[in-house]
Amino acid sequence: MSGLAKVIGQRIRNYRTQLGLSQEKLAELAGCHPTYIGQLERGEKNATLESIDKVASSLKISLSELFENLGGENASERNLPLECYEFLLTKSREEQEQIIKIIMEIDKYKGN
Repeated sequence: MSGLAKVIGQRIRNYRTQLGLSQEKLAELAGCHPTYIGQLERGEKNATLESIDKVASSLKISLSELFENLGGENASERNLPLECYEFLLTKSREEQEQIIKIIMEIDKYKGN
């Protein structure tokens, strides 16, 4: 599958885990099979816009959120803030708080 399918799949997984949903529960909410959700998350399936819309709605996000910053003029440049954001989405609330504390401490140390 394409790199785009893998990026979208990872985003779906990130949003799903952030909400504490299993693949089975997301599939139920979106009206599709749990295997299909797994295939989407692994980037193995090219989904229809209709099914992506159902998944996004079930995740309580807009299609624009799911597809933001996917390309454009500087697509070859890494979008580090977006990578950090997507990384944090995979973590629990407690882990997110610990990570931000670490980053803040590093930033304070750097200033001295």
